[in-house]
Amino acid sequence: MRRKDFLSIDQLSAEELGGLIARGLEFKQRPFSAPELLSNRTIALLFQKPSLRTRVSFEVAMLQLGGRSLYLSPAEVGLGEREEAADVARVLSRYVDGIVARTFLHRDVEALAAAASVPVINALSDRGHPCEIVGDLLTMHERFGHLDGLTVAYIGDGNNVARSLMEATPLAQIHLRVASPAGYEPDAAAVNAAREAGGNVEVGNDATEAVREADVIYTDAWFSMGQEAEREARASIFPPYRVTSELVAAAAPHVIVMHCLPAHRGEEITNEVIEGPASVVFDQAENRLPAQKALLAELLAGVG
Repeated sequence: MRRKDFLSIDQLSAEELGGLIARGLEFKQRPFSAPELLSNRTIALLFQKPSLRTRVSFEVAMLQLGGRSLYLSPAEVGLGEREEAADVARVLSRYVDGIVARTFLHRDVEALAAAASVPVINALSDRGHPCEIVGDLLTMHERFGHLDGLTVAYIGDGNNVARSLMEATPLAQIHLRVASPAGYEPDAAAVNAAREAGGNVEVGNDATEAVREADVIYTDAWFSMGQEAEREARASIFPPYRVTSELVAAAAPHVIVMHCLPAHRGEEITNEVIEGPASVVFDQAENRLPAQKALLAELLAGVG
């Protein structure tokens, strides 16, 4: 990687992204192949938001690579409130070999990276979810044997996951169609940036048209943590973007259905679909582990 942080997908080259996916697939096939790679390495998991997959995958990844992790809850640190992000970064840099940050605001991740002398990984912010997307692309490659030329239909809120998928389009050579309610489309500047980088991104409001002949249907919750006050309003707007069996039937016969979880069954996706034959949702969750291992190996193996 060009720098020893991982804040967004678009900081990678196509070769770097491909290398992470390839190494992740190797780790999945041989999960205990490098039991001492990160021996004596420690990461701090600095989380403002609760997590299942992100926390467990990073902790288990470090354990299987011979390293350690420390979980720091919001109550313990008070990032940006009790203590400035820059001060937190400078202190942690003297204790640990890397910082994995899961924040509400992307500017907090950037402030950590600017002040830290160790690698900083964006484990989720309002701008993007790059670690998720590495695991998602690994899942698509695992299922289809390639990424180049796949059509991915993202249905729902044009959120941080949608943005990271858009950033991946020029690197992975996937065709991304986003279908969102009017007013909930992805950030226009991010769409233009992906296109200017060579990404094939379409944005519209018709979910059925977006999934037509798609290889992948991807959805996410209609509201994220911190948006609970919008739940009632969104519940009246988003139902046409629910992933149902009828919507899946409009896609290619071999389509797979993805969801980054947690899912609100009956809202953005039906129980029939998430438990159905097209669903790879739990394979997708599993693949967060080898993807995190690939990322940690890349960033931390040569540190110190």
